[in-house]
Amino acid sequence: MRSVSILGSTGAIGVQALDVARMHGIKVVCLAAKSNTDLLAKQVLEFKPAFACIYDEKFADDLAEKIKGSGAEILTGMYGLCKAASLDSADLVLNGVVGTIGLKPTLAAIEAGKDIALANKEALVAGGDLVMDAVRRKGVNLYPVDSEHSAIFQCLQGSRREDLKKIILTASGGPFFGKTVEDMKNVSVSQALAHPTWKMGKKITVDSATLMNKGLEFIEAIRLFGVSADEIEIVIHRESVIHSAVEFKDGAVIAQLGVPDMRIPIQYALTCPKRLESPSESLSLWDYGKLTFYKPDFTNFPCIQSALKAAAMGGTAPAIVSGADEEAVGLFLEEKISFTEIGELVSGALRDIPVHKVLTVSDAVSAVSEAQNYVRERFKSMKGA
Repeated sequence: MRSVSILGSTGAIGVQALDVARMHGIKVVCLAAKSNTDLLAKQVLEFKPAFACIYDEKFADDLAEKIKGSGAEILTGMYGLCKAASLDSADLVLNGVVGTIGLKPTLAAIEAGKDIALANKEALVAGGDLVMDAVRRKGVNLYPVDSEHSAIFQCLQGSRREDLKKIILTASGGPFFGKTVEDMKNVSVSQALAHPTWKMGKKITVDSATLMNKGLEFIEAIRLFGVSADEIEIVIHRESVIHSAVEFKDGAVIAQLGVPDMRIPIQYALTCPKRLESPSESLSLWDYGKLTFYKPDFTNFPCIQSALKAAAMGGTAPAIVSGADEEAVGLFLEEKISFTEIGELVSGALRDIPVHKVLTVSDAVSAVSEAQNYVRERFKSMKGA
């Protein structure tokens, strides 16, 4: 059984990863969180890792007090996060942090020769070529944690890559499936967070509601599986039972099915190629009765259109839409902008910010930062600040 370092341990992915670790006795050597010292401390006291990282340095003293006597060494900031990702004692790093801050620790883990279970989609969107080049150069394994990419990864096992014809990327459609822009102008934060099938963190749940999540996953799939945009088809699948599928040249389609429980792809990433008993429920197709499929609505959900356009543009364009979305979703969650203004700000950033090549981590991070600044300035002008 691998020993694991978990980045983002207090978030939705991290908490569910610890469910898996608890069930199978997986050794946890480091736990890292942004600022939630209460939950992080409880996790440290239970799993007894050698290291505990708190990204926001102003909470370090509070964490130290709460885990006094645990023996865990405290790490802080980006330096601490990168050290947590490259510890000698970790065989695998699960990166479940949210946002572009996940890029540097992802690369740090790869450079240290660690296999990585990647749930931080912004790392692949903003710096995907850098990440995949590093994976190939270091010869490490990258296990996708997103349910869709895990499904594709599983469907491709044992098959020749040259036989792949198309990836079928499924999407739930979120809580506003079938709604128009007019319908969504006044939706509340609580409505946007009321996902019909998945239990996820706030940022990814809002992204699912705008369909930006599927646009980001579209870009991820290009990076992860070495396919072109034309070889990916997005399908709305409301029941979230088929997590994605692949079509081969001979017309055969292989899909991965399961209940909508993130512990299934998380566990596979942690134990691959082994398949162990899962803490999730078994799938009963009798209970579902039917599975439905629809085309995406690109007109009323402009975020996904922006992401697909960015994928075609390449360079820093994906980093721009990712950074703009990150900032805009934050403003929405703070109830400072409306739900539909998220899409307006993302499309505006892609339209107005020049696109450059991504040759270094700095190129990707700078593009994200520029997009975030753009959204903040546009917000001020929109609100007359």
